Amino acid sequence: MITKCLFPVGGYGTRFLPATKVMAKEILPIVNKPLVQYGVEEALEANLNEIGFVTGRGKRVIADHFDISYELEHQIAGTSKEKYLRSIRDVMAKGIFSFTRQPEMKGLGHAILTGKTLIGNEPFGVVLADDLCVPDEGHDNVLAQMVQIYKQFRCSIVAVMEVPMDEIEKYGVIAGEEMKSGLYRITDMVEKPAPEDAPSNLAIIGRYILTPDIFDIIADTPAGKNGEVQLTDALLTQAQQGCVLAYKFKGTRFDCGSVDGYVQATNYVYENLYKKGLLE
Repeated sequence: MITKCLFPVGGYGTRFLPATKVMAKEILPIVNKPLVQYGVEEALEANLNEIGFVTGRGKRVIADHFDISYELEHQIAGTSKEKYLRSIRDVMAKGIFSFTRQPEMKGLGHAILTGKTLIGNEPFGVVLADDLCVPDEGHDNVLAQMVQIYKQFRCSIVAVMEVPMDEIEKYGVIAGEEMKSGLYRITDMVEKPAPEDAPSNLAIIGRYILTPDIFDIIADTPAGKNGEVQLTDALLTQAQQGCVLAYKFKGTRFDCGSVDGYVQATNYVYENLYKKGLLE
């Protein structure tokens, strides 16, 4: 069984400056709930209740969010405002939280490797909180969909989606052999290719299931552009040595690491969840 999920949350959030000068980008709200809480709730719904955060300087607010605020709770105890804490109290009751710090921002691969101390020798999920994923109606959330695939194949899995070719250079891109509808065995992966060099239009987004051998592979993966260790490079090695699957998930993804995607996500959640009373 998979019980652990890793959240790399050490980045600076420069695309949201000056708001992120003193505030962690993962705490930016989508309506009335921090972005990172949506990701944690997704992990908990997929029965991954051991939540690990790879943080950095200025990110203590994330730990505080998933902890009791005695003064606040005392002030609103017994009032109508107490209902607004219901969702975070539920998250805190279900999750087990641990934290480690990434001393330097040296790429997603390095962040994952830093989290090894929280994971150990177990398979685990990875959620990039910048990506807010909403499942299609009638389907489990994206991470839960991937857990079900892992139970069948017992290998690393990346979530992918089709993107326009004029946006392909923003993503890691896969090529693969389609095993069945929406599921591919990866044969190649390229990090942020030019459109003419992209092997497909299937782009990797921020949901992964990883097997623990990925840690040794990352440790042996040389740094690439800007001195960063790319998870994509390590996953390609893993695919060449064994098997990595790409899953075209059933849902919609919002890139909340960009201003446009953040606004789109906020509008969607407000119209489809908050106004309908479906968001606590």
